[in-house]
Amino acid sequence: MYYYSLNEYLKNTFGEKVYKISLNGGMTCPNRDGTLDDRGCIFCSRGGSGEFSADKLLSVTNQIEQAKQKIRKKTDCRLFIAYFQPFTNTYASVDYLRSIFYEAIENPDVAVLSIATRPDCLGVDVLNLLRELNKIKPVWVELGLQTIHKKTSDYIRRCYELMAYDLAVKNLKSVGVCVVTHIILGLPYETKEMMLESVKYAGERSDGIKLQLLHVLKNTDLFDDYIKGLFKTLSLEEYIDILCDCIAVLPKTTVIHRLTGDGDKKLLVAPLWSADKKRVLNSINKAFVNRNIIQGSALI
Repeated sequence: MYYYSLNEYLKNTFGEKVYKISLNGGMTCPNRDGTLDDRGCIFCSRGGSGEFSADKLLSVTNQIEQAKQKIRKKTDCRLFIAYFQPFTNTYASVDYLRSIFYEAIENPDVAVLSIATRPDCLGVDVLNLLRELNKIKPVWVELGLQTIHKKTSDYIRRCYELMAYDLAVKNLKSVGVCVVTHIILGLPYETKEMMLESVKYAGERSDGIKLQLLHVLKNTDLFDDYIKGLFKTLSLEEYIDILCDCIAVLPKTTVIHRLTGDGDKKLLVAPLWSADKKRVLNSINKAFVNRNIIQGSALI
């Protein structure tokens, strides 16, 4: 294997394939409700990057059951990751978080609880809850870092400093929780070297990493800048070239949860080549073979 994939990690850990279920906890974000800003990150859709998640009006149990029924039409899998995805999933009272997270983690078919959030939404009470949950089943916290570069983070309106991420990683590891970091490749005005610096930084601190191609979606401020011609998105060849170097700078022990990502085809404006997921993944894997890319090969 050229890289340590999530599928490999899950099979090593649980002895079988594990599928992810995207859940909706019905939360918002301090970057949207006026606490920090009311516009959200510049690339974030109105659905809070949760277009593929379940209906927030359903209970967590019903969301899980609906998703399991869909997945089991295609496979006889038994275990699932309960992934709270849209917006900021620790941005609520601890009592509410306890109720929905326990409802998910106590489901007998759920093997892992995964929570997407911001580094600046992890207070002591939330950390104590995560420690509590992690004693029941493995808990992952996914942090949307995207970049380590201040100029870019200001442009995308991330609304927190890098030190907040560093502190969150330290605190999460202190309560035994696995950290997965999201990095976006192809952010406007970033060079390949800048992207690699972000990937290396995150990889050295995280248990897992998600490498996400920048998607331009309708009804976002990023879309407005794209239409104005202020930046260009990556070609497939450019993305694969960057991705190959990203794999090489990641530690061998870092689990790679994602190599590209999906944009909702109803909202996707660019790059359109990313909509053909099968072609993209085949091209990536072919490049790894042809270039003999090995995870961690650039680390000395």
